[in-house]
Amino acid sequence: MSNTAIVGINWGDEGKGRMVDLLTEDFDVVIRYQGGGNAGHTVINEYGKFALHLLPSGIFRKNVVNILGNGVALDPENLWTEMEDVTSKGVSLTPENLKISDRASLLLPWHRALDGLEEARLADKKFGSTKQGIAPFYSDKYQKKTILAGELLYPEHLKAHLADLMEWKNLTLTKVYGAEPTTMEQLEQWIESYCEKIKPFVCDTGLFLRQAQKDGKRLLFEAQLGALRDLDYGIHPYTTSSNTIAAFAPVGSGLPTAKIENVVGVVKAYSTCVGEGPFVCEMFGPEADALREAGFEYGAKTGRPRRVGPIDIVATRYGVQVQAATNIALTKLDVLSYLDKIPVCTHYTLDGAVIDEFPFPTVLDQAKPVIEYMDGWKCDISGIRKWEDLPVAARKYVEFVEAGIGCHIGYVSVGPERDSIIIR
Repeated sequence: MSNTAIVGINWGDEGKGRMVDLLTEDFDVVIRYQGGGNAGHTVINEYGKFALHLLPSGIFRKNVVNILGNGVALDPENLWTEMEDVTSKGVSLTPENLKISDRASLLLPWHRALDGLEEARLADKKFGSTKQGIAPFYSDKYQKKTILAGELLYPEHLKAHLADLMEWKNLTLTKVYGAEPTTMEQLEQWIESYCEKIKPFVCDTGLFLRQAQKDGKRLLFEAQLGALRDLDYGIHPYTTSSNTIAAFAPVGSGLPTAKIENVVGVVKAYSTCVGEGPFVCEMFGPEADALREAGFEYGAKTGRPRRVGPIDIVATRYGVQVQAATNIALTKLDVLSYLDKIPVCTHYTLDGAVIDEFPFPTVLDQAKPVIEYMDGWKCDISGIRKWEDLPVAARKYVEFVEAGIGCHIGYVSVGPERDSIIIR
């Protein structure tokens, strides 16, 4: 396969990690190109069950090089904790199979503190942050007030730079929020406990990727969250603080010359959403509880119950367009097997009119879903591996979604395991 991006089409939580884990068999390099430790990719394979937050999902494949690109919010504390977890279960991590871009900015201890302080200040107007410091981090990055991972290789420069940033940031902590200031002793402890441990993995990944491109290596670009959480194209302001779309992959990976030929968009067979913001197709009450329990819909990072609803054709079609998806992986089809009738959000109504275009964020909370129902199949499909072996009702459901979103569904997931997949 040529250069491929795997991206989320909706609000995130679509099952991208299991698709990266599956497809890495056909690739040489996997690159995370944006986002941080504020969301998780759940992967189940021969090593066990993992909720990856920063590590690329290709780490479970031998002979695959995994890269954290310059567009990532690199949190040394979360990353080291995650590295310890996977290595304790038999996964090998070395500077040969895991590389951290020297141009990736570090998420500093005060970013997480500021995230929580601002959410508390906003109270009932909060954005639903995971409080992992992502928004303060990206704000500082674009103010050029962060530390680059490469600076870890220059200790004296690092400490002087940190001292300057600490003086500036303590003004915000103490004067704006009335919080305790950060001390240099705390920062030195942070460096020793986490930064020193990830330092051996830091290198010029741009140089590596340029050589990989020259050598014809197959590159897989892994995104976090989904199109509707994109800073520019999502449900602003209830988005993440980075660009989740495939078009950003060359920039955030460290290989701006890369051409992305294939975009695999991941869509869940129903809708889920963690956090605040408009969610037109949302279900409530016992119906929602049943779907949430059937799919075990709780955030991989936060454990928060996910908001749930039927698949949203309007939002999904928009996500397909924004991501320029060339192929779709439909995940968790098996979860719907308990339903007699399966709801589908086929259109919206807004200001008394039926619409098919995804609305501007300001009016999105005024839109109402138009729900149609399809026949359920009422049997276990988790063991099926061939398209023709699926019940007719299940195939009709997939084909209906495919026609509605305007993109071929090439993968149908019927379980969380690596091999629980039907390829069309």
